Amino acid sequence: MKYYFLLMALLSVSFSFSQIEESDFNAIVEAEAKAASNRIYNHRVNINTGNYDVTYHKLEFTVDPSVASISGVVTTHFVAKEAMTEVTFDLADNMTVSQVMQDGNSLSFTQNSDDELVITLQGTLNIGETGIVEITYSGNPISSGFGSFAQTTHNGDPIIWTLSEPYGAKGWWPCKQDLNDKIESIDVYITTPQFNPDNEEYIAVSNGVEQSQTINGTTKTTYYKHEFPIPAYLVAIAVTNYQVYSHTVPNNGNPFEIVNYVYPESYNYVQENTAITVDIMELFSTKFEEYPYASEKYGHAQFGWGGGMEHTTVSFMGSFGRELIAHELAHQWFGDKITCGSWKDIWLNEGFATYLSGLVVEDFDGDDAFTSWKQVKVNSITSQTGGAVYLSDADTTSVSRIFSSRLSYNKGSMVLHMLRKKLGDVPFYQGMQDYLSDTDLAFDYAKTPEYQAKMEVAGGTDLTEFFNDWIYNEGYPSYTINANWINTNQLQIQVNQTQSDASVSYFEAPVPLRIVGTNNEILDVVLDNTFSGETFVETVNFAVSEILFDPEVDLISKNNTVTLSTNNFQIEQSLTMYPNPTSSLIYITKPDALEVDSIQIFDVLGKLVLETNYQETIRTESLSSGVHFVKFSTNQGDFHKRLLKE
Repeated sequence: MKYYFLLMALLSVSFSFSQIEESDFNAIVEAEAKAASNRIYNHRVNINTGNYDVTYHKLEFTVDPSVASISGVVTTHFVAKEAMTEVTFDLADNMTVSQVMQDGNSLSFTQNSDDELVITLQGTLNIGETGIVEITYSGNPISSGFGSFAQTTHNGDPIIWTLSEPYGAKGWWPCKQDLNDKIESIDVYITTPQFNPDNEEYIAVSNGVEQSQTINGTTKTTYYKHEFPIPAYLVAIAVTNYQVYSHTVPNNGNPFEIVNYVYPESYNYVQENTAITVDIMELFSTKFEEYPYASEKYGHAQFGWGGGMEHTTVSFMGSFGRELIAHELAHQWFGDKITCGSWKDIWLNEGFATYLSGLVVEDFDGDDAFTSWKQVKVNSITSQTGGAVYLSDADTTSVSRIFSSRLSYNKGSMVLHMLRKKLGDVPFYQGMQDYLSDTDLAFDYAKTPEYQAKMEVAGGTDLTEFFNDWIYNEGYPSYTINANWINTNQLQIQVNQTQSDASVSYFEAPVPLRIVGTNNEILDVVLDNTFSGETFVETVNFAVSEILFDPEVDLISKNNTVTLSTNNFQIEQSLTMYPNPTSSLIYITKPDALEVDSIQIFDVLGKLVLETNYQETIRTESLSSGVHFVKFSTNQGDFHKRLLKE
């Protein structure tokens, strides 16, 4: 569930991201997480459903948007993973099963308080064999939990809609709710009254492509077919007096439709906002791959929730701001085509979709807007000192932790951005494309190590340290940057770092700096920093007025300082040695504040050939002809000068 974007319903479609109030955003996320906890994490994967894989559902639902109930017939094809004489489905215990059939024969079954429907098969189903059962049931799903099946109104008109992430599906139909078992295909038949009480036609929405509408007296049956793997929590229906319109995506000569189902009272407003979906679709398709469900459709269905939900091929939308549209569309790739393999890996869904909404800002609004967008994310991430992107076992018992705006969404998205900066755009996008196209992951599930492996191959580098620091462990770095001139055009930069959390000993990361000249010259440098106290020398051919730390906000960090000192360079300039070249002696002058402890002269091979205490005149007859190096050890540090002996 995209709690992140509930905030967008409260904002205008202005994209001045620096003005987003993170406190409001976090309050909304917290409130929605508490509401969702009634139905989400009191459930765990049912070990009694682990002995089979679902391959197909025929879902025949009968609903009336003005009545809080559902009846249906669910026909399920499943393949045995071990010999089995009974099969268990997840179904809330307040739903009533009236009949179960197999091959035309009635089967015995029981329902229990663990929300299980246990069916005794006609005989033993052996490994690899397919079983087919037909379940007839009915009931009022609303009492099984908040939100999984809602019957309400909009502008006085009745509506029914569902939202099942991640364990709400059992509240309204018999299914297998294991996150790691995708159904290969579904047929959905939704039977409703043909008209609402105001004689407006009811329109039914579901996943996939609408195949037909059949009128039977005063009722209508709408049939949808979806032929891609889908988990139970992404199966959805909605019915009300929708108005329908479409946008066409060119898709390189293979067009498909974006079908919008909206409330009549919202039609004009929504139509103005959804056209941007075509441009966002083309952006994502260019950067990653063709929309995964181009052979079917994409769509939006308005519903009575404050944010959105990325049901496969049709996102249910509570509002239509650009960022929400982008986020839910992004999930069709990251969340629907490839689903996180466990709730510990939720960032593979939420962090990715959040970052893709940022790419829309970057592409449509430009660099300054994108920098503001990133700054909002970093401010949120660094508002607390700890917290990992990857969840612990204990974390998965807390819905507010799983759907943490600060960690799963914001930190996950900025880690992706830092990975992009670390690898470079070409390897980064190649890795993302390879991840999406991998036949072991596509239309299936992935965990963080599988994503890491793809990015390592694309980038040609080991990312273990990066993922340990930024995904598995906690906190962020703070930097102290000290810069000083070491000669007329070379700036020595020292990088020191502290960490906000002890789980990371050092954040090895590229450190971006912008060196600004007195005449507004700009030199951007990126320091590949791997340890505290590391020094770098950069050639700068202009006078420097200031040095900016991470000016485009490409790094998660906080409390950074930059100090530019010219003292050493000034002192070195005032320490003079002449004549140079020399044949027999050199004269030395220095400021009174500079105390010289010793003078050493080395030949080009690094051999010490002369050493003396400070004196204003030094005889050089004993030196061989050629280049020598003079080291002055002083109370202000060591200074080096070049001497040519004739």
